[in-house]
Amino acid sequence: MRGKLLKVTVAATATAMLVTACTGGNSDDPAETNGQSGGELRVYASEPASLVPSAANDEPSIYVIRQLYRGLIKYNAQTGGAEHDLAESIASDDHKLWTITINGGYTFDNGEPVDAESFIRSWNYAAYGPNAQSNAYFMKRIAGFDDVTAKDPDGDGPKAAPEPKAKTLSGLKKVDDLTFTVELKEPFTDFRTTLGYSGFFPMAQACVDDEDACNETPIGNGPYKIEGAWERGVQINLTRSDSWKGEPGKPDKINYRIFADEGSAYSAFQAGELDVMYTLPPERFKDAKASYGDRLYEQPGDSFNYVGMPLYNENFTDKRVRQAFSLAIDRQSIIDAVFDGRYTPATGFIAPTFQNVREGVCTYCKKDVEKAKALLAEAGGWKGGKLVLWANAGSSHEAWLQAAGDQIRAALGIDYELRVNLQFPEYLEAADNRKFTGPFRLGWGPDYPSLETYLAPLYGTGADSNSSTFSNPEFDSLMKQGDSASSIEEAVTFYQKGEDILAEELPVIPMFWRKVGALYSENVDNFVWNQFSGADYGATSLK
Repeated sequence: MRGKLLKVTVAATATAMLVTACTGGNSDDPAETNGQSGGELRVYASEPASLVPSAANDEPSIYVIRQLYRGLIKYNAQTGGAEHDLAESIASDDHKLWTITINGGYTFDNGEPVDAESFIRSWNYAAYGPNAQSNAYFMKRIAGFDDVTAKDPDGDGPKAAPEPKAKTLSGLKKVDDLTFTVELKEPFTDFRTTLGYSGFFPMAQACVDDEDACNETPIGNGPYKIEGAWERGVQINLTRSDSWKGEPGKPDKINYRIFADEGSAYSAFQAGELDVMYTLPPERFKDAKASYGDRLYEQPGDSFNYVGMPLYNENFTDKRVRQAFSLAIDRQSIIDAVFDGRYTPATGFIAPTFQNVREGVCTYCKKDVEKAKALLAEAGGWKGGKLVLWANAGSSHEAWLQAAGDQIRAALGIDYELRVNLQFPEYLEAADNRKFTGPFRLGWGPDYPSLETYLAPLYGTGADSNSSTFSNPEFDSLMKQGDSASSIEEAVTFYQKGEDILAEELPVIPMFWRKVGALYSENVDNFVWNQFSGADYGATSLK
């Protein structure tokens, strides 16, 4: 390595639910880095779906939002515990009625105060059904949620859903300018921990009044503000906010360069046009390791890649078909061939970096061709014609998805084709609108340090990220029992029973857990990685 030793700060979020993540290179506390480095940090990005906190639940969007906004809770860089950020206190005697007081003096970039009303406003906007916000799901525990949503009387039919009974959540009450209460429908022991998720960030009144304008030119309350507007397909430029009263970000500016695919981004990095890539094309990993050495940062990851089953398609309603597909796949051979053996085969639905994770929960996740054939025969065989396997474009999914398709064809005699032509925002729209005609690739990472984050948001009835449309009353009941348990330890038992149901029903086929592989240039002095939010650009300093 040339020049000054590059320091890597690993913000490994180890909580009561997580094991401490391994660190690579030297590790320093961000708090020990005095002063500001200045300069412009140039980072790889793919096209976000939205820059509005209530609407954004995808990785590219949240990478930008976490620099533009701040919420009640943050996750400690060293211990991973949920700590107060804008909150002064969050308390409850019964885990059902919570009182939240925020620190005063914070404002949005347009001068509006960040107060109790800004959080109430944001959560109400997210929850109100006609607003069609992707993070509405996270408000479902608050009293009155059912009244601000309305069920479509005929699914996707011609009849429109009726207007909801109410426009605001009855469970949100303002006490004074800096205090509000949150009444939940049922007790939720870990509610405080969830409030670090970006979907709970506050919103300015101007954003509620004109979401489209705020999406193009966000009005944030964090350490950075947008410079100009979102240039779709090109870039997003952030600069330090002069209204932020907290610890300032390290770079003066952050330039998110938007690429259609990771391969083009890697070429740009090689040409010196980027300072950070938070992910790499799998086929370039060996080259990156040889070329950049210690500037390729690795650690075990908690991002879940799976193949979802469109249960709204009659060809996938029999669980034996889903089980047969899963049994036809040899995950380790795909990992060895496509990812140089770096990833971990998934044998369950919860990250191996979490405490209380169990190995081998999914008994259908180990290749067994004879059992796969038998199950498919019991289900009456495959009647769906050529299998269509879906993935989003630009993220190097073709190779591993093709390998899975080859194995299904070899084991079960089912021909297939790949459909990898939609950029990520279009792909998410297809998922929301139930447009997938066959198995589809998606991924998931934890929003907060609780086993529940891998379960209810993906498989709970009606959950916004439940792209398979799985619905199981027993599973839903177990999630509720876990939420209202008297302790985290008691909650684990219910969550694990819920995972057992998933392992039998297989609404998705678990594939693998990714390994973090981030790359940073010689311009970077101190690179910061956070287990939940990934590369922390605001805390990463330049030379």
